Amino acid sequence: MFLRSFLIGIEVIFITVLNYYMSSSFYSLDVLYCLPVIQTARFEALQTNTSSGFYTLHIVAISCAISWSVAEAAVMWPSFPSGALLMNILTRGVTFTIIARVIAKLWKQKESGQKDALTGVANRQELSSRLEDIQLKSKVSGNPYSLLYINIDGFRRFNSVSGHQNGDEVLKQLANTLSEVTKSHDVVSRIASDEFFIILTETDENLIKQLAFQFCRAAEKNFIQNGWKLTLSYGYTTEIGTQKSLEELIRLAGRHLQLNRNSTEK
Repeated sequence: MFLRSFLIGIEVIFITVLNYYMSSSFYSLDVLYCLPVIQTARFEALQTNTSSGFYTLHIVAISCAISWSVAEAAVMWPSFPSGALLMNILTRGVTFTIIARVIAKLWKQKESGQKDALTGVANRQELSSRLEDIQLKSKVSGNPYSLLYINIDGFRRFNSVSGHQNGDEVLKQLANTLSEVTKSHDVVSRIASDEFFIILTETDENLIKQLAFQFCRAAEKNFIQNGWKLTLSYGYTTEIGTQKSLEELIRLAGRHLQLNRNSTEK
């Protein structure tokens, strides 16, 4: 947070110097002050702490307005009227704030369209989009990727006996656990009631077996701590390149899931 704020401050200073002290009078670079405002709006829109993001947006917007107006007045000082300086700060501050809030709202709408409403992890749309990128990288590098399918055993019964509110808490807890144990470039998604899918990059069959066990063990440990007598089943498939569609990968992982259940019951 501090580093990001520091870099934004440096960017504003650089724009000010470039605009008023390094460029000629024939060129105007004032529009560049929108860049730190847009960058902050985009970043804050992706954060869950909306209250801190609200204040950060306003601080950056007002800082840009002050930097622009003060630098402009300094170039023409002392002939620049103080009333005009205050008016410029006010109007530019309001304008930057509106721009920041509109952009943040647009980004939030875009993100919400690719997220599961209950858990906040990726939905089918984002999973499909991210899969295409991962498959292309796999095709170029020749490294495998894996799709891991995790299912909550007996979730429907738990949901009906314990209530939908507890069922929702189970889903949220599982999503949080999977997001914590996976890497940032992996994709955790929920595309059905109790079905979670994870795309793991550069993961072969041996590694996905180990990771699947670790993920499920971590999640079941949290279930026990919350008093939920629930277990998980998992299936997986490992591929290279772009040959398989998302539906084919899901079908293959689902077949493996059934084999895991049968082998466990025996």
